[in-house]
Amino acid sequence: MARRYDQWLTEEGLLKITGWARDGLINAQIAKNMGVARKTLRDWQDRFPEIAEALRKGKEVVDREVENALYKSAIGYTKKVRKPVKVKLVDYDPETGKKIREAETWQAIEEEIFVPGNVTAQIFWLKNRKPDQWREKNDVLLSPSNGVLEALLDLEKGGQE
Repeated sequence: MARRYDQWLTEEGLLKITGWARDGLINAQIAKNMGVARKTLRDWQDRFPEIAEALRKGKEVVDREVENALYKSAIGYTKKVRKPVKVKLVDYDPETGKKIREAETWQAIEEEIFVPGNVTAQIFWLKNRKPDQWREKNDVLLSPSNGVLEALLDLEKGGQE
């Protein structure tokens, strides 16, 4: 009788695991697709380096693609787009030079456009990569000039009397 993990150690089984990880599934979803409990998948990862490698390889590729997409979105980029353009075709008689036929048609042209950086992506990137400089801080400065110190002292006096 075949053991339950044997099918997942085959080339086809490992390819499925890698594909599911690359598609963005989390380990609990992958375990469900495999027909096993999440703990069983975790145990198999520990016992079989092939399974651990298939999961790592699938997730790493997707993570890098998302990181690259976020970076590209944050800084802006150029891309080529195809646009339809109306073109007028005119034929002239070579002897007389008179127009003999006129027609309009649509053609696709390729144009390079600039997509500006996305501010949300920039904020997300900076908050995660440079949290000391970009985290949201709410520092409150207590000074005699803003009346907070006097109010606290009045409360303290009121509590002692």
